[in-house]
Amino acid sequence: MRSRAVPREPGCAPIVLASAHTARQRSPAAPRRGAGVLPLLACLSFPLQAQTARRVVISPAAATVEVGRTLQLAAVVLGARRDTLRSAPRWASLDTAKARVSASGLVLARDTGVVTIVATAGAARGSARLAIGPAVLVGAGDIGACDLPGARKTGELLDRIPGTVFTTGDNAYPNGTRGQFATCYDPAWGRHRARTRPTAGNHDYRVPGAASYFEYFGAAAAGRGKGWYAYDLGGWRIYALNSNVAAGAGSEQETWLRADLAARPRRCVLAYWHHARFSSGPHHTSTRAAALFQALYDAAADVVVTGHDHDYERFAPLAPDGTPNAARGVRQFVVGTGGGGLYEFGSVERGSEFRYNAGWGVLKLTLYPRGYAWQFLGVDGARVIDSGSGACH
Repeated sequence: MRSRAVPREPGCAPIVLASAHTARQRSPAAPRRGAGVLPLLACLSFPLQAQTARRVVISPAAATVEVGRTLQLAAVVLGARRDTLRSAPRWASLDTAKARVSASGLVLARDTGVVTIVATAGAARGSARLAIGPAVLVGAGDIGACDLPGARKTGELLDRIPGTVFTTGDNAYPNGTRGQFATCYDPAWGRHRARTRPTAGNHDYRVPGAASYFEYFGAAAAGRGKGWYAYDLGGWRIYALNSNVAAGAGSEQETWLRADLAARPRRCVLAYWHHARFSSGPHHTSTRAAALFQALYDAAADVVVTGHDHDYERFAPLAPDGTPNAARGVRQFVVGTGGGGLYEFGSVERGSEFRYNAGWGVLKLTLYPRGYAWQFLGVDGARVIDSGSGACH
């Protein structure tokens, strides 16, 4: 009987097994069934010699990431035949001051600049080039008025600006109802909800307990009955506070704020809420959040952003009594220009440096590790109406 040649596959050695009709003794009277049956073939697997890694491909090979954010990289190790090997590469950052990378390729951006991340497998190596930019916080307050085009226009500005979105309250006019969130806020700013860190305003509280506000924003609003929270962004500590509930000295909110400032000290600190501590608009200066401003000043915070008056106003760094204090003062912005009807200015408050009420717009804050830059962008072609920079205390 002649055996048939079996093609040799990588990792497989052919062997010949006896066919069934040769494996048993037949009686002379038995029919010779299977007389033409070929020998049974089998493949005995055996390990191949380990291939040498020739190339490591990282994806993405180039990317931009904000300070404080993470980026997951992936690496594929290729052999001599360009087949994928199962080797796990080793990751490393060539500048750990700018970025660190975990054993699984997860990058944490730490400082601005350009950094190279490498993955190695034996002598093979691949690299990715990351441009690390500063964190961006952008937004406004006094937003969703269905009878005006402002919210739609400021929402279109947000479409062009990456980063974290903030709101300084009065998100849906006139009464903050579920229907008004659905028809006045959501079509304009709702597509940015996943990256929005909101605060509530007095119009949101026209529904008892701001129930529709908390329902709409969910976990991002930090829970019914409180509505204040903190987060980290690009090395900054950010406080989203609630000037519609108890905020005086010794209140639960003020006590929490002081405790968090002490437990998580940062070089740079920013807070935002609805009622302006200082304003040249018709609502003028409010004492509702005076204790919060004092706590932030005591901790050497840098920036406060508010709304309530439907205009844009920038103040010099101020002490809690409104006295300009360049060395330790907190700079306050009023940004009530998200879409509601705009207000006229009244008497100009001490320390007011810039005022604008001729159109809607958003405030873009670029947060650096040791300072910040601001731009107030109008809806008419994203024109820069006000800009500047400051250093953290």
